Amino acid sequence: MRELDEFEDGLIERFREHPVLANIPLLPDGDFAALLLQRRFVSLAFTPAYDLAIDLLRDETGLRIARVILREEYPDGSGSTRSHREDMKDDLLRLGIPRRALVESRPTEATRRVLDETFELIADAGRHDDADLRLLTILRFWGEVLVSVEYGRLWERMEPLLTQNGENRSRFYYPHHVHDAKAHPLTDASLLSTTHSDRLATRISELLARGEGSADCFRETEERALRLKTSFYDQFLPALERAPA
Repeated sequence: MRELDEFEDGLIERFREHPVLANIPLLPDGDFAALLLQRRFVSLAFTPAYDLAIDLLRDETGLRIARVILREEYPDGSGSTRSHREDMKDDLLRLGIPRRALVESRPTEATRRVLDETFELIADAGRHDDADLRLLTILRFWGEVLVSVEYGRLWERMEPLLTQNGENRSRFYYPHHVHDAKAHPLTDASLLSTTHSDRLATRISELLARGEGSADCFRETEERALRLKTSFYDQFLPALERAPA
């Protein structure tokens, strides 16, 4: 299991050092706004991605963990509390992105391709004998671990704008950076953990311990998830040419 942790940590570091993420503070304001508006479409796909994975999961323990995480996206049934998607909109408006930009924005071809390939990755995982391991790995790595990495990088640019009088005013990006993170190695994760990544890791660790070839499946699935994430940010590489030297 230690080797898988080291493998995963290597993928995480590769993603953190993607040229766009590593240079977020240098992006021109217009390019940063465009990135956030496109990333919003990926966020909007989070809940249907979870729903699709839940449809395909057969492992009851994994299902319960995924259901709990999904329900946290909609904190109460009374309609009095904002969903996490609404919290994202609130942060975007606080960052100075006008409502009109939200109304007029549409996914780029690159963003649409990433979304299509994300759902294909989940659907393909369901075809395999080890579907449960693949699906939970996707939910954890694509939907939680790498999201925390993304939002940690974005926060480097957002913090001065979303912190007022020493108070962190972020309702979406910073909280997700914290509670989606990989806080412990796979073997040390617990259902009592405060992060989604570690809660999912508890069941993934148990499934990994079961069968031969499962480590290769884990590696393959995480590599495919990473390619999806990096391909999204690749579309913003030209923006670096407009960044100040």
